[in-house]
Amino acid sequence: MIGYVYYINLNARFIFITNKKQHMIYQLLGNTDLRISRICLGTMTFGQQNTYEEARDQMNLAVTKGINFFDTAEMYPVPANPSTQGETETYIGRWLKEYKKRSDLIIATKATGPGVHVAHISPHLGFSKQRLSEALHHSLSRLGTDYIDLYQLHWPERKTNCFGKMGFTPENDGWEDNIADVVDTLYSFKQQGKIRYWGLSNETPWGVMRFLQEAKRYPDFMPVSIQNPYNLVNRTFEIGLAEIVFRENIGLLAYSPLAFGLLSGKYHYKQDVPQDRLNQFKQMARYNSPVTFEATSKYLEIAKSLSVSPAILSISYLLSKPYVHSVIIGATNLLQLEENISAFEWKPDDNMIGMIENVHKIIPNPAP
Repeated sequence: MIGYVYYINLNARFIFITNKKQHMIYQLLGNTDLRISRICLGTMTFGQQNTYEEARDQMNLAVTKGINFFDTAEMYPVPANPSTQGETETYIGRWLKEYKKRSDLIIATKATGPGVHVAHISPHLGFSKQRLSEALHHSLSRLGTDYIDLYQLHWPERKTNCFGKMGFTPENDGWEDNIADVVDTLYSFKQQGKIRYWGLSNETPWGVMRFLQEAKRYPDFMPVSIQNPYNLVNRTFEIGLAEIVFRENIGLLAYSPLAFGLLSGKYHYKQDVPQDRLNQFKQMARYNSPVTFEATSKYLEIAKSLSVSPAILSISYLLSKPYVHSVIIGATNLLQLEENISAFEWKPDDNMIGMIENVHKIIPNPAP
């Protein structure tokens, strides 16, 4: 590839590719040939907090900065709403027609799991063959593409500890282990040329291992990624999942790197506005507790002492982890987006990491 410089890290088993023109770093996602930018553009605000024109400007800026990796979902935008469901994919599809370089991009989307808050999407929510086929067909149509580069299961069908729920409480939820059937269905999509690779999202260690077990029935069809929350106030991923994904070479696509904007410092410095997520969507209280604000204030002090923005401190720390293949950033304006993208250029040193670890020891995972 002309204009690219390859860096091979044999210990980490990653190939880093630096685009000299755009100053972006890329790496192979899991055991694939997908060269993804280390920064991924998250799009869940498109259609709710962002108009099409704003979304278009974000996507245009992203590609000029070297981002080739966009993440979306059939249920977006967030929060789930019958009147806006699917708008995000529709916006991306409209932009793809204008951009006309589909093959240059890695598009990831997700099939919705079951839940009362998303019942408007389909009467058959879950990962049956019928539902997955329906979900994929609609996503392909809205995106205006013949294939999805990375197709993900948005969250488990079974009731388990995800979305801020710590600990596992056994309950009779009526779920029967259908993971083999789910893998069979996903494999059929690949055989049809409708998806290239597949991944998980909001999964647990048990779930990842079950999917790995079933995927071994097919050649070269392992899950290649997992998209879970990971940030300075929620490092629960490290407890059980980090070792699994590192040893199995499944890339973590870290979402909520700024904890809904809290780690940017805008709420502490009174720079927030009513339209910001924590102000506009009070029901989304995961990052809104007093102890989380206390922990964040300590991370803001570290950023100040190092003369770096809190957003760059937060994102660059995540990128220093060998199992993080890309960090999914979201923004509602271009200034936020440009700052977040620049985080990959900041290299954390031992001093910075030590200060972060000291805070984590005092207040570990206040927002699981």
